[in-house]
Amino acid sequence: MAGGPGLALPSPSLPLCLLLLLAAVTGHTAAQDNCTCPTNKMTVCSQDGPGGRCHCRALGSDFEVNCSTLTSKCLLLKARMRGPKGGRALARPSEHALVDNDGLYDPDCDHEGRFKARQCNQTSVCWCVNSVGVRRTDKGDLNLRCDELVRTHHILIDLRHRPAAGSFNPSDLDAELRRLFRERYRLHPRFLAAVHYEQPTIQIELQQNASQKAPGDVDIGDAAYYFERDVKGESLFLGRGGLDVSVRGEPLQVERTLIYYLDEKPPQFSMKRLTSGLIAVIVVVVVALVAGLVVLVISNRRKTGKYKKVELKELGELRKEPSL
Repeated sequence: MAGGPGLALPSPSLPLCLLLLLAAVTGHTAAQDNCTCPTNKMTVCSQDGPGGRCHCRALGSDFEVNCSTLTSKCLLLKARMRGPKGGRALARPSEHALVDNDGLYDPDCDHEGRFKARQCNQTSVCWCVNSVGVRRTDKGDLNLRCDELVRTHHILIDLRHRPAAGSFNPSDLDAELRRLFRERYRLHPRFLAAVHYEQPTIQIELQQNASQKAPGDVDIGDAAYYFERDVKGESLFLGRGGLDVSVRGEPLQVERTLIYYLDEKPPQFSMKRLTSGLIAVIVVVVVALVAGLVVLVISNRRKTGKYKKVELKELGELRKEPSL
């Protein structure tokens, strides 16, 4: 039936337009909700980039991060300082291996988000660090020179797991840890050199020379730091609480973690780095050596004096004998 001259029929395309508009609004809202950084929860994300692209900046430095890979340790330390607080035969570490005993500090990062060779923690006390931000020299003042950033090429992660129903199968444990570093920390398999297991100690060796690291490769220092935060229950990943690893259905629960860092050049520490306990041991050893030498000298002198007395006595007796 035709409509009257003053009556307009609703266009059949109008509901479709409304649906498309509603879908666009819903999609935009969902995109806003999904504008987060899955590999670094210590970021502020927004969609004010070109074309409404979501981009995220690290807390503390306002450095734009790549959320498709791990964030550098330098930027993470800076974010932790400025951001809101969150709750087989075993390998022997090298004599030059370093342990991070200085704890958290506010680092200086370069234009790529990596550590600068000299760190001062925003004070007048400075020191030189390696590529993972661990101190490798004595502390000095603002005149301290750090000529180069020495690369850490070998990291030994030493773990002790809690008692389980039985010891883990070494092959299964090796495969699970390699999968973890490959999938969760996106570290290329060639950089995980070995996994050692001697119940209850687990050791993970990461090796990566500067010549081996290609553009886009995750740095072993960053992978080790993400792993360390996971073990401590302070995961840097969005929406995750900590390490969740099982070997053949048996959960891997870590109770102690110690990480050794080996640089391409030996550290430069003086005797001032020795602890009071070690100095006390050295003093005791020196005193014992001196005391031993004194006792030896006195003993020799007593023996020599005794021999002289015997000789004099015998000479006196010969003089007293009557001549024939």
